[in-house]
Amino acid sequence: MITDWSAMPAILLQALAETGQMVGIALVFTIVFGLAVGVVLVGTDTGGIISEPFRSPRLGAVIHAVLGFLVNVGRSLPFIILMVLLIPVSRAIVGSSIGSVAAAVPLTVAAIPFFARLVEIALREVDEGLVEAAKSLGARRGTIIGKVLLAEARPAIVLGLSTSVISMINYSAIAGTIGGGGIGDIAIRYGYQRYSIPYLVVTIIILIVIVQVVQLIAGAVVRRLNHR
Repeated sequence: MITDWSAMPAILLQALAETGQMVGIALVFTIVFGLAVGVVLVGTDTGGIISEPFRSPRLGAVIHAVLGFLVNVGRSLPFIILMVLLIPVSRAIVGSSIGSVAAAVPLTVAAIPFFARLVEIALREVDEGLVEAAKSLGARRGTIIGKVLLAEARPAIVLGLSTSVISMINYSAIAGTIGGGGIGDIAIRYGYQRYSIPYLVVTIIILIVIVQVVQLIAGAVVRRLNHR
């Protein structure tokens, strides 16, 4: 197929905007809920700072088990299957099952458990002695979570977030194959269906550049946090 080079910039810019919208919406919810789930997973574990909510160790154990199960289920489902399963949910929330906004729904559902597990790992690496010291000084749970656990785990959380963003970018490309728009849609419509090698090559280069930029930014942030 003969490639229309004059139309390529506009097509790719539109696709980039759709990918940015898709990932941006998902990222906001992923940070909020992923952090919350990760904190609760650590806090409700045996000996955790919220292992006895309402003075009930059993309730803490149940919360920990249920959240852990949901996180494992969310991480085990292939994204393309998750997208199909959540079509009714996307339609109910945004009024459509196609487009970048609709694709943000399954993207969010896929990213939250992934990021939550990375947050959990980061928090578990915090020195237990710091937590015990804060407790001995009479610090409240919220203070321990915010000023000890999350503060000490910031570099690892940032790295986990960058990994999650890269995964979301990859997922967004998959979303494009079934009506999500974005870079993945261009790769399928032009690169595969019309067999336009230039479009396919350019989309691959764009994805590689985006991933490298995300990784560079994350690395710079982590270095700055480590020097504080």
